[in-house]
Amino acid sequence: MLTHEMTIAGLKRALPICRVNDNLYIGAFVIFGDCELTMACATELLKKAPEFDYLITAESKGIPLVYEMARQCGCKKWMLARKGVKLYMKDVIGVEVRSITTDHVQKLYIDGEDAALMKDKRILIVDDVISTGESLTALEKLVEKAGGNICGR
Repeated sequence: MLTHEMTIAGLKRALPICRVNDNLYIGAFVIFGDCELTMACATELLKKAPEFDYLITAESKGIPLVYEMARQCGCKKWMLARKGVKLYMKDVIGVEVRSITTDHVQKLYIDGEDAALMKDKRILIVDDVISTGESLTALEKLVEKAGGNICGR
């Protein structure tokens, strides 16, 4: 398998090259299972982050990164935009997104309680990678629908 070598947050990694379509290949950045990389990325991102009240990410690859960022800065709560509505979720807010890493339109949802907590708060959006920006746009729409103020991405 072809790889692309990169240094990410001071750590060398070989990203597998994956075919998206006939004209597009990407180096797959997969943070799952790499604790050393997750901790290093969280540390470096927090150095660049503006002041915030809450962090939010989209399910699922951003989860370890946002968790580690929250842990390192002492946050007691962070938000997750889910790909499907769960039974425990009430007063759900949702948006649609199309990403190049999936073959269909996806939806992202946040729980009404999380939305209420975000209202008038500074929200830092965290994602594991930006390809086309569609997932980021969906997260922005969710935060805006909840009345949060996006302070950084």
